[in-house]
Amino acid sequence: MNISNKTILVTGGGSGIGLATAQLLLEKGNRLIITGRSEARLQQAVAQLPGVTAIPSDLTDAASVAALVRRLEAEFSDLSVLINNAGHGNVYQLGIGADAAIKAGEEMAANYLGTIRLTELLLPLLTRQPEAAIVNVTSIVVFAPAAVMPTYAASKAALHSYTQSLRHTLAQTTQVKVFELFPPLVNTDFTTEVGGENGIPPRHVATELVAGLEQDTAEILVGQTAQFYELHRAAPAEAFAAMNQG
Repeated sequence: MNISNKTILVTGGGSGIGLATAQLLLEKGNRLIITGRSEARLQQAVAQLPGVTAIPSDLTDAASVAALVRRLEAEFSDLSVLINNAGHGNVYQLGIGADAAIKAGEEMAANYLGTIRLTELLLPLLTRQPEAAIVNVTSIVVFAPAAVMPTYAASKAALHSYTQSLRHTLAQTTQVKVFELFPPLVNTDFTTEVGGENGIPPRHVATELVAGLEQDTAEILVGQTAQFYELHRAAPAEAFAAMNQG
């Protein structure tokens, strides 16, 4: 698809992959809106992104999402690309006293249910455009979970399943394309507890995302994710061991 001269919403656009993606898409001549829970972080991002609109919003809160959608409909009626990048993750070990249900609830609300809520509410706007796309950012852990982030991995696996169904359904009746981005470990504030300094730069992820959109690659396997996916297909137990070595 053509990925210039579009109006694009990036959730979680104040830092990391979201910020890098917004920067690259801005350079390609697009109109950008970024959203996130932290207004301070959004304003720091806007200082680096001239012309970008920042709208604070909590995707885990239905009223906040509804308010975001109303503003988009009023001010950005040509919105044609939604990049669902916002997310939350906890680093911990499953076991006695882990409070896994609480942590999983937070992650599912942010990574899965929030994406579903926003996507469904924006479908009427997206389907009115001559060309439109939805991008769901999942992770390499869709293929084999990292046990140090067990319920985060589960929430991303749920999002992967939803994305497949969404792609299938929208292809039957709309022009909206559905993409999935699978980053490996990325060097961001989000990954500091799990060795993020060893990960790839966010700009690398953004570059591969844009290339995948331009080439209509439905599943964009970034960096080492492509090789890991092949290992998972050939030897799932080895893939799990590789993900959890050390």
